[in-house]
Amino acid sequence: MPKSSFATMCKRVANRPSLSRMSMPFRLDDDPGANFSALLHRIGLSPFEVGSHGSLAVPHATTCVAIRTADGVVMGGDRRATSGNLISHREMEKVVEADQFSGVAIAGAAGPAMEMVKLFQLQIEHYEKVEGVSLSLEGKANQLSMFVRSNLPAAMQGFMVVPIFAGYDHVTERGRLWDYDATGGRYEERDFVATGSGMLHAGAVLRMAWKRDLSTSAAVELVSRALWEAADADSATGGPDTTRGIFPTVAIITASGFARVGDDLLARVYQEIAEGVVRP
Repeated sequence: MPKSSFATMCKRVANRPSLSRMSMPFRLDDDPGANFSALLHRIGLSPFEVGSHGSLAVPHATTCVAIRTADGVVMGGDRRATSGNLISHREMEKVVEADQFSGVAIAGAAGPAMEMVKLFQLQIEHYEKVEGVSLSLEGKANQLSMFVRSNLPAAMQGFMVVPIFAGYDHVTERGRLWDYDATGGRYEERDFVATGSGMLHAGAVLRMAWKRDLSTSAAVELVSRALWEAADADSATGGPDTTRGIFPTVAIITASGFARVGDDLLARVYQEIAEGVVRP
């Protein structure tokens, strides 16, 4: 409808005796057009606001890393979940077995991340039962990309999930790993990857110390040190809690399958790290 016609109609409606006391949310000569959202913003009645999630106490997972080794992949993640400046959980599992030869490390909004991992595990299992064969490692990475992409509307509201996927590829007979962005884009990394709030500090440690054909034991120590440095510089990342016996989750994925590193071994690794940084 032309602007002049709309203004004329509004004047006629406003001049009717039965509607003379009604008030308009805009001036008669100011056509709001077809953009209803713009009209709501104009009168201060926006149905949603970007960033309004900030008032919700949403637990967030933080730092996760993964590196390639001579035998496969080693993944690690701290155990702390935070809600703003508060610690909401101290024992969150961020490195999860996807299937026998792959794993997922999650960072971001804890609720959507855990739901995504459960659906991803179910998808892999469903494919195997229907087709009678396991989905390829590349196919699993693609499937996780679809789950991340489907979370984009929630990510736009602040509930972002940025996982790491890694596993042992029996076709190429080596470990492979991928990281993702909020839109579902997946990027295969050749050497190592870090994500979460402490990724800058953890990634710097990995970049300085990573070597080609790194042994599994050396990789476990490197992942542990990367998480140590991330916890030392990032308040949202949890370090080893020797008082409660809580240590970061570290997992090894080789041709033999997915295996979690025991806390007794991690306790010794972190004891050596602590002794190396204590001032005389």
